[in-house]
Order: sequence, then structure tokens, then C-alpha cells
Amino acid sequence: MSVAETALLAAYFALLLGLSFYGVHRYQMAWLYYRHKRDAPQPPARAGEVLPVVTIQLPVFNERYVVTRLIDHVCRIRYPRERLEIQVLDDSTDDTVEIARAAVAAWRARGVDIVHVHREDRTGFKAGALQGGMQVARGELIAVFDADFVPSEDFLEKIVPHFADGGVGMVQARWDHINRDYSLLTQAQSILLDGHFVIEHTARNRSGRFFNFNGTAGVWRRRCIEEAGGWEHDTLTEDLDLSYRAQLKGWRFVFLKDLLSPAEVPVDMNAFKTQQHRWAKGSIQVARKLLPRLLRSDLPPSIKSEAFVHLTSNVAYLLMVVLSVLLPFAMRVRVEHQIAGSMLLDLPFFLGATVSVCSFYLMSQREAGAGWRQRLLYLPVVLALGIGLAVNNAKATLEALLGHQSPFVRTPKLAIERKGDGWKKKVYRGRRSLLPLVEVALGLHYTGAVVYAIQQELWAAAPFLMLFQLGFLYVGLMSLLQGRRLPGPGPTEASEPVA
Repeated sequence: MSVAETALLAAYFALLLGLSFYGVHRYQMAWLYYRHKRDAPQPPARAGEVLPVVTIQLPVFNERYVVTRLIDHVCRIRYPRERLEIQVLDDSTDDTVEIARAAVAAWRARGVDIVHVHREDRTGFKAGALQGGMQVARGELIAVFDADFVPSEDFLEKIVPHFADGGVGMVQARWDHINRDYSLLTQAQSILLDGHFVIEHTARNRSGRFFNFNGTAGVWRRRCIEEAGGWEHDTLTEDLDLSYRAQLKGWRFVFLKDLLSPAEVPVDMNAFKTQQHRWAKGSIQVARKLLPRLLRSDLPPSIKSEAFVHLTSNVAYLLMVVLSVLLPFAMRVRVEHQIAGSMLLDLPFFLGATVSVCSFYLMSQREAGAGWRQRLLYLPVVLALGIGLAVNNAKATLEALLGHQSPFVRTPKLAIERKGDGWKKKVYRGRRSLLPLVEVALGLHYTGAVVYAIQQELWAAAPFLMLFQLGFLYVGLMSLLQGRRLPGPGPTEASEPVA
């Protein structure tokens, strides 16, 4: 075996080891979840206490299709009217301004304390809007809902009692999915989000680890925000940033797994990738910003280690892209040198990465509730989608590691609630890029690898290679097909850079 071939196999197995590190972490999350499954948080008794004043903030930007729905649902939330105010923090540059203003006026006429605040200077984007609204808010508690959410009427009734504990700084509800059954893409996204909320959030919160506010469907104690330094916009995930700063200050958070807050998931592949790019890049930015401070703190090792994995998990996408390029070549080298049968060398990766992903999402669906058996049929799509996203999220991770600035691009919301709802003629669309060409190229790369594996009768390897093939082709071709209907940069794009 040549030096180059030896180096190739060494790099291949090093990448497997790195990916297995993050894969094994899912086993830990599952173990923590089942260990603390019955430790549901209970609010302290508050008999005779006066309810705190609550401000609900609705940050919106170009949301013509959903802003009225959002306002209508929020205004129906049950809470004493004299102790509730609603702020529509509108940064829009299109007719959303007029639509939102009309909806606000209608509810004000019905006695609801709701105001419409339109900013023409979008400094700080969502973080800037939230911080500006808080300066004039009268609430002791601050709730936040993004434009695609439809909160239930009992939302505050279920959350506010937990703030009777003076050490609680934030309470997060679990996301539910209005349009889960719309398409393969929405089914797969819903399962991915269920894994994050049902297993990870529950495990982290109930075991005493740090977890984060998800930008919406949660309530903050105003003093917690202020003591943590307020909303800052030097990362693309201001919610994750503030969450870690607040917990570093000693504030405790609560996650309510059984309180569902429904919302849309993107139906357009490019919009989904835009969202994933922002989340992936933002988490690495927060890691660069806060991990040094956290690791120097006197927090327990269990919290530090979990925070490290949580904030750096998107590095796995970088490893995945490099592995995706090398894997077919490594397979060929092993065949040529008659070591293709040494599958025991790959077993740790298989158990640590692939099996961990399958079991993780299987458990999340079982714990999520009714209909979970039918959803298991979508697990191959979930695996393929996760692989197909690797190029998009690796780019985001690399940009964050290199300190590259990029604009804040919000996810388009289109009011797609059920099968049959059309979206292709709506003006908000995900941003196009050249990445789909890379994804398709990798898909073709794996098409050749699948053919080669079949020719060599590597029957155990072929299905695994097909996951890579289908994942890259699915994401890449969907991006190209859906993006070609967009004539140019759309109104979803922002113009101000964020670090």
C-alpha cells in the first residue's frame, strides 16, 4: 500500500472517529431522557399572589401571509386584560405593515392592549427589535412568538405559574408542526425537530444541563434578560446566545415537554436550507463567543462537557463533507488490497453514528405521542436529508469558524397548513446559491460508488452508500427545481451584515 493510500485510510478512520464522538452523544441524551423522564417540572404554589404583567412581543419582517393569523391567535390567549400587553414589532418593508396595522386596530377596538411598532432602521434585526420593544414594555415577563406560530389560548396559564420560583429566568414550550403531513420534506423536518425538543431539551433541562430558548414560544423574566446583558446581535442565533449568558449568570430554565405550540415548517427546500444555515452558523458563533468563558467557569464538568458538544455539534457537518468525498476512494483502496471484508473496523462508526441516529429519532417519535409508528416509515428520508444538508451546514460552520460575516436572512412563512395549499406563486422564497451543484455532484459521485459496490458484491456497503447518494441528490435537485422559479433575490433577504 502506498503512502498516499495509507494516508487516505488514516484520514478516513479519523473522520469516522470524530463523527462517532458526536453520534455517541445521542446515546447519552437518550439515557438522560429516560433517567429523568418522570421528573416533570411542577410550578410552586402561588395562592393569593397577584399575577405578573406580561408583554407578548411579535417580531415580524415581511410576513403578509401569516401576520393576521399570528395576531388573531395571540389576542385570544387567556390572561387578565389589565395585566397583558402585546407589541407587534414590525420591521417590514412591504405591505405587511398595512396588514399588521389593520389587524392591530381591529383588536384595539375590542379592548386589547396591543400596539404596532414599525422600525425603518432594522439595526440588530430580530434582536434589535426585541431589545427596542423591551425598553418601552411594562411587563415583568416577556413572551415571544415568531410569525409562523399559532399559540393556544391556555399558553400563559400553563407557563406563568412556573415564574413563582424567583430563580426561573425562562420557560420554553415544545414546538408542534401544523403542516407535518404536507410533504416528505415537512415530515422529515418534523421528526428532526421532535428529536431536538422531545429528547434533547427534556434530557438537558431535567438533568441540570444548559439548554436554550428557541427564539419563540417561550417566556422570559425581564430581569433575567437585563442581568444577562440584553439581546445582542453579534451572532445569528441571538436566542442561543442570550440563553447561555443567562444560565452563566445562575438563572434556571424550564422546558415544558407537554405544552405544545404549533407552527409551520418550511415547505421549500431552499427556505429550509436558509434556516439551517442560520442555525448552524449561529451556534458556532456562540461557541466562539461564550465557550471560553464557560470552560473557565466553576460549573460542574457535566455541564461544561454537554455545553461543548451542544455548541460545537455542527462541526460534524464539516467532518461529514470530507468523509463523503473520501469514502468511495477508501472503499476502492480496501477492495484493491483485499481488505474490503474488514468491516469490523467500521463497526464503531456504524454503532456510534448511524445506529445512534436511527434509535434517537425512533425514540423521539415514540415519546412524541400518537401516530409514531406510521412516522417511522420516514426514518430513511430523515437520514438521507441529514446527509444531504451536510454541504449547506458545513459551509455555515466554516464561515463561523473563519469569522466570515453574512446577512441575517429570515425563513419565509407562507401560511401552508395542509395538503393542497399552494405556495409556488407566493413572493417569499428561499435564497438560491451554487451549493446545489456541489450536492448533485456528490450525489453522482455516490452513484458511481453504488455501482462499484454492486460490481464488487459489497452487499452490506451498498445500502449505506445509497443513503449518501439519495440524500445529496434529493437536497440538490429539489433546491434546483424549486429555486428555478425564483427570478432573482427575493424580499426575504436582509442587507445588513451580522458577525
